[in-house]
Amino acid sequence: MARVLISMPENFLNEIDSVATNENRTRSELIREALRTYMYKSQIRNSAKAATNAELLEALLS
Repeated sequence: MARVLISMPENFLNEIDSVATNENRTRSELIREALRTYMYKSQIRNSAKAATNAELLEALLS
C-alpha cells in the first residue's frame, strides 16, 4: 500500500483521531473511508450534471 503525506491543522487531526478512536478504527481507515465517500458522491453529482446537460442540449436541438 502506498503512503501519502498530507498537512492539516493540529486541532483537525485531533478531531479525526477522536472519531477514529470512538469508532475503533485507525486514522488511515477513517480517512480512506471519508475519501471513498467523497469520491462516490462526486461521481453521483457529475452523473446528475451530465444528465441535466444532456436534457438541456436535447431541448435546444429539438
